[in-house]
Amino acid sequence: MMDLAALRKEFPVLEEKVNGKPLIYLDNAATTQKPRCVIEAMSDYYLHHNANVHRGVHTLSQRATDMFENVRAKVRDYLCADKSSEIIYTRGTTEGLNLLAETLTQSMKEGDEILLTESEHHSNIVPWQIAATKRRLVVKVIPIDDNGELQTDKLESLITKRTKILSLAQVSNSLGVVHPLDKIIPMARTIGGKDLKIIVDGAQGIVHSKVDVKKLGCDFYCFSAHKLYAPMGIGIVYGREEILSTLPPYQGGGEMIESVDFDKTTFNVPPYKFEAGTPSVADVIGLGAALDFLNSLNMDEVFAHEHDILNYAQEGLKSIEGVKVYAEKAPKAGCLSFNVENVHPFDVGTLLDQLGVAIRTGHHCAQPVMKHFDIPGTARASFALYTTREEIDILLSSLQRVIPMLSR
Repeated sequence: MMDLAALRKEFPVLEEKVNGKPLIYLDNAATTQKPRCVIEAMSDYYLHHNANVHRGVHTLSQRATDMFENVRAKVRDYLCADKSSEIIYTRGTTEGLNLLAETLTQSMKEGDEILLTESEHHSNIVPWQIAATKRRLVVKVIPIDDNGELQTDKLESLITKRTKILSLAQVSNSLGVVHPLDKIIPMARTIGGKDLKIIVDGAQGIVHSKVDVKKLGCDFYCFSAHKLYAPMGIGIVYGREEILSTLPPYQGGGEMIESVDFDKTTFNVPPYKFEAGTPSVADVIGLGAALDFLNSLNMDEVFAHEHDILNYAQEGLKSIEGVKVYAEKAPKAGCLSFNVENVHPFDVGTLLDQLGVAIRTGHHCAQPVMKHFDIPGTARASFALYTTREEIDILLSSLQRVIPMLSR
């Protein structure tokens, strides 16, 4: 059984007060808070091990390199991947998707197709649009229905022999809707054949479910560490080795080369081929500590707790007059989007902040979703392993307090 009170003590920021009120942090889809062990691991690195990694013959560099590469192996195991060489360090999901959009489309021909979904974060739309414009490719979209769920029955008509890429989120960041990848990926493989590359944006998915990239059947999986209780500034791209070995580099510079001459440059093997320049070593160390922390927990209990919190919050929000919850009937993970009738979400978030409640307001970098529902944005409450029912009660009572102020 989870000891939630003890678990919360591992997160120092949860003891903070905001505007004289205890912090109620419900913005975890934007970033999670960091446990003490992550903060201490990064501090320890800078205090005792700081050095640039790879190619250093001195002890400190070799020690830092070992720490850096050990985390790569931890990520491999966390994703149930086969090899550490399939794990690429990036700055986050956004950079990972840009890396893939640039490298995968270089071999595509004019008129080839990229298939996305209407519910994507801008980071899984704009890089593909840039690549499509550059190479005269076609971007197609799987629509959502009015419950925020993907219209998977459209797949058969959308995927053609020219469709070379399917890139989609595991969980919608704006609505919290869980996309049925176990249905979509096999269907896409059957229709699209061996040339179709499938990319999963796991930024919102990895923190609320166990991920096995081989069972998922994807070719690539991207996530940001800071949404998994680790630092900002580091992310991961998993890619199948046989595909990574065929891709061109994303950036040029140190580490990604084998040899450099003005006549010809040859490139390193994956993953180093895609890791130009000095990496953010301390952030990698923090990611390793976060994975150790999560591996020490019973994650089935964690996921069940988060599911309970989400359901409790949704039922509470539905009971408040004038509050509309989006994607109410869809399977969800981690967050809820809602609006107060005739009130801009920014105003809701501003007044809740005065009561110590932190939520996210706006379009959540998902403007096509907002356009679908004909709204400027939503208020979004998002949850983590340390969220309590008592915090949800405070959110609900705070909403009931501010709605009359906003409805005058």
